Amino acid sequence: MSLKEKIIAESKRLGIDKIGFASAEPFSALEASLREQKRLGHTSGFEHPVIEERLDPEKTFEDPQTIIAIALAYPTKLHAELPTDEKRGAFARASWGVDYHDILRERLNQLIEFIKGEAESEAQRAQWRFKPEVDTGELIDVAVAQRAGLGFIGRNGLLITEEFGSFVYLGEVVTNIKFEVDEPVPFGCGECTRCVKACPTQALLGDGRMNAQRCLSYQTQTKGELPETYRKKIRNVIYGCDICQLVCPYNKGKDFHFHSEMEPIAAEVYPPLKPLLALSNRAFKQQFGHLAGSWRGKKPLQRNALVALANLGDQSAIPEIYRVAQEDVHPVIRATAVWALGQLVKTDFELWLDRLTELTARDPEESVQVELQTAIKKIQKKATRKK
Repeated sequence: MSLKEKIIAESKRLGIDKIGFASAEPFSALEASLREQKRLGHTSGFEHPVIEERLDPEKTFEDPQTIIAIALAYPTKLHAELPTDEKRGAFARASWGVDYHDILRERLNQLIEFIKGEAESEAQRAQWRFKPEVDTGELIDVAVAQRAGLGFIGRNGLLITEEFGSFVYLGEVVTNIKFEVDEPVPFGCGECTRCVKACPTQALLGDGRMNAQRCLSYQTQTKGELPETYRKKIRNVIYGCDICQLVCPYNKGKDFHFHSEMEPIAAEVYPPLKPLLALSNRAFKQQFGHLAGSWRGKKPLQRNALVALANLGDQSAIPEIYRVAQEDVHPVIRATAVWALGQLVKTDFELWLDRLTELTARDPEESVQVELQTAIKKIQKKATRKK
């Protein structure tokens, strides 16, 4: 049995759902596209900043020969009843269970240790080198996975596998060991454009690229005010977006529960929204710290929770939202709370006009003042229509 065959067999034992081997040649064909995306301002800022290092493994690893790519399938359906007594937010499926970065790093490191153990001598073991990466590394995961034969890059920019659709986490290991490489998977979307048409912000360009600034997943992860144009569109989602995956024909009926670490807990991935507004830092870390969706911290999720409460029309949350508008130390949160009040207030107009007017005299922050003026006008219009 060759070393490659042994690695494939061990990957199955480790719970790796797909594995492939790609050359470590530069991804030169992607250069023009990456530079154009950067020039147009379509990047999110979360990508590795040096394009040359994203394209050429040799820029960050001496004598790369092969990239071993892996994929792990994740669940898409919650197999539990959700209580209906209060309004809930939602985390996108890629944030269910333990943070996938931790899961993939563990699998990659286990695979590396196995390969080291297969060295024929100490000299060979010392010569072999490895560099594991998840999506925080330099390389473009979907490009590596496509070259390694795991799947093809769909119109939504995600890797689509035959077995698991696009509901997979990706990781890779750059190594100086030369392996026989696998065949890349050709484009498989045909004429289908369902994801492009379904994207509520027209973020998808239709050729595998996107304007990341318009992507709802990106918008839920920003730390500033959520632009007005995206607030209604996120609905009750407080982290990520699954729309382009849910409409994809390759994902129809896909729901794999292979890995216990990925199993979602209902109260975590569909959390009640009102308690989020008063969550302490310690409680946030205890409840959400292990989720991938916690990486930006508490405040973006609280901002999104305020938007979600307004979108869901939860008038029972008005007292808590008013408290946030009065007391939160972050202007972004106060401003979003004021916007939510403008959306939710449908009675007691004089009371709320007085309260918001009082806030205009107390809160000097410009962004809050803008939202206050807008909310006051909105409530005044409601009051006029009621007369």
